[in-house]
Amino acid sequence: MGTTKQELPAQLQILDDDGGLRDDAEELALSDDAIVDMYTDMLLARRFDRRVVSLNRQGRIGSFPPMYGHEAAQIASAHALADEDWVIPSYRDHGALMAQGFPLRNILLYYMGYEAGNAVPDDVNALPINGSVGSQLLHATGMAWADVLRDDVDSVYCCYFGDGATSQGFAQEAWNFAGVFDTPNVFFCQNNGWAISVPRDRQTAAETIAQKAHAFGFDGVQVDGMDPLAVYRITREAVRRAKDPDPDQSRPMLIEAVLYRLGAHSTADDPSKYRPEDEVEKWRERDPLVRFEQFLRDTGRLDDERQDALETEVDAQIDEAIDAAESFEAADPSQMFEHVYANTPDHLQDQAAVLESLRERHGDDALVED
Repeated sequence: MGTTKQELPAQLQILDDDGGLRDDAEELALSDDAIVDMYTDMLLARRFDRRVVSLNRQGRIGSFPPMYGHEAAQIASAHALADEDWVIPSYRDHGALMAQGFPLRNILLYYMGYEAGNAVPDDVNALPINGSVGSQLLHATGMAWADVLRDDVDSVYCCYFGDGATSQGFAQEAWNFAGVFDTPNVFFCQNNGWAISVPRDRQTAAETIAQKAHAFGFDGVQVDGMDPLAVYRITREAVRRAKDPDPDQSRPMLIEAVLYRLGAHSTADDPSKYRPEDEVEKWRERDPLVRFEQFLRDTGRLDDERQDALETEVDAQIDEAIDAAESFEAADPSQMFEHVYANTPDHLQDQAAVLESLRERHGDDALVED
């Protein structure tokens, strides 16, 4: 059992816990359509996520990391990016990926074991799903630095990771480099309080994760990660700073979105073994989708009829993606060597040859006995 509970945020907020505008907050200068589009993507992410967990329980898909509770952080931040900006994800960021245009079918294929699912379409500015904790921060910083070297800082590279990744050396190296070379990065930490079963206070003795940025020479800020309007506002500001044409003002930023993983770490996890139920219930009362829906209803942007239409729309998208993924051609094990390098190095060619010899000798359906 964790020694401390994940604390409710007292950081940047626009919506209160009931979905109303805080007294000290101003509504964003966004059109009604833009705000409803953000909500629609959050609804799609939630219903897709819950549906995939169900597919896993039915044995139709492999182990899956739910993003339940992260919808506001991922969708709102991705909506704050421009067309030329990039998403660099971890393994739980399918919300940000789908908002960036990454196909739902591909996300399903990836977790069904098809390497083709991780092939990024040419018109999508994103890197593949990354299961190596924290290494994507280095990738994001390297891509951003390449733009600096080309004197072509038109894009921002938004990197998503969890609180657990901040304990990795990758994070410290990426932040140090970004601070020294003023790379156009937004480092987006989704602090959900638990690195699998390790509570946040066992990750760091720092009061906040955001304050770590100051050691590397740039700004860090905390935001209510279950408030989509607050997330959008601070991400837009981070993007603006990263793209500032004045080289003395252009800086990376670390955003710590304080939120909660309402579900399990993965479908192979049982969070009841390490998380107190009263903590979960406290955060469930601040469900980002419920809060945002209430805001839309209170401001006349949403009613029962439109809600029903949106649910029908997103469910149809999910059904289509599932049908497409489950009708995909049989997986070829040799695909694991694709989409890794532009030119396959010798050692991977050697491994591929060994695999083919084993397949020729034993066949793909051969049983391996202990």
